[in-house]
Amino acid sequence: MCSDLNGPLVGVATDIITPERAALVERMAALGPSFAERAEVHDRDATFPTQNWADLRDAGLLGLCIPVADGGLGGDFVAYALVSEELGRHCATTALTFNMHTATTILVGQIADDLDLTAAERSLLAERRAELRRGIVAEGTIHSQPFSEGAAAGATAGYSTRAVPAPGGYRVTGRKIFASLSGAANIHNVVCLVPGDERIRFMGVPADTPGATIEGDWDPLGMRGTDSRTLVLDEAVVPDNNEWLPPGAFDQAATRWPYFYMTLSFAYLGLMRGILDATAAYLRGDGGGGPARRDHPVKQQGWAQMNLLYDRAQSLTYRVLAECGIDPSTDQVRRAWSSVVTVMEGAPAVASLGLQVCGGRSMLRPSYLEQAYRDARCGAAMLPWSVEVCLERLGRTGLYPEQDEAPV
Repeated sequence: MCSDLNGPLVGVATDIITPERAALVERMAALGPSFAERAEVHDRDATFPTQNWADLRDAGLLGLCIPVADGGLGGDFVAYALVSEELGRHCATTALTFNMHTATTILVGQIADDLDLTAAERSLLAERRAELRRGIVAEGTIHSQPFSEGAAAGATAGYSTRAVPAPGGYRVTGRKIFASLSGAANIHNVVCLVPGDERIRFMGVPADTPGATIEGDWDPLGMRGTDSRTLVLDEAVVPDNNEWLPPGAFDQAATRWPYFYMTLSFAYLGLMRGILDATAAYLRGDGGGGPARRDHPVKQQGWAQMNLLYDRAQSLTYRVLAECGIDPSTDQVRRAWSSVVTVMEGAPAVASLGLQVCGGRSMLRPSYLEQAYRDARCGAAMLPWSVEVCLERLGRTGLYPEQDEAPV
């Protein structure tokens, strides 16, 4: 894969690369150079990449995982993973925010289609997601997906946000931390509970609705352009039609389609590739940055280690993508956890080696490798499938067969 460091991510000999998916990756690759040029400013100023999102809209990529019949590009979960990888290669911050938007369309689309729902539930789902899709395609509506509350690591646990039924909808109260796109999204899709009902609800809070505010500053170590401030809901008004999934469907999705929780790792896999791109350019002497250093045996050793880390991460990720779907086996879920850990630990390791290979000047701002190192360090802590959570589950899997090993 690394033999062609200038081409988009479509050259891997694997069953997951179909012509349709490759075309979508090419579409994203065409935007990549512009995104890369803007990345340093958004990192320096911790500003949201608004122009990148305008470009994504103009390229039709906001509808990446919306069916062609509904005006989208018809991509599936695997297509999203490949496109996210390509985007992360050029601007990891934009890739993370793009995840929050696209994951919603996958959840109400491909994943919801795989769930066991009644005829009435399917009819309601179809009606409501049709409006969600129309807004994205026709109006460029941007969705975010702030789930974290900081109370528990589980995908279906620790939620204190409450939705109280009211005429015409709900009044939602709670706090969502690390709410990416907090100042850019038109709709914040949150998970919450209705008092007296243990089923998780998934509903969209309009950004301009009464009772919804954004609090705090955003000045993090890395991924500085995601604008992940705190979303505060104080009896925020949410209309009935913004409950995108039937009650309980989210619980079913979390346990039966757990691959949904590895989507952030695709952006970090792309970041690893971007680091390889930059390091290769340095070693070859491309771009007027100095003479070639590729004949230095010590630097060749570092370059070799970087390729090993990347190839391991990509190979495992692609194996998981080739088998992802509804109701995975215990071994398949284990591989998904392993994939997330391999990517999220591999990204900072590759970034560290890149700094080592490229020397002291690569640590001086503005430097892509310096920024990439900070960005890469953030991935391990991202819930619900943080490295810590995945390692804890991997440390138990297969050792307690008498226990129910729920994938979430």
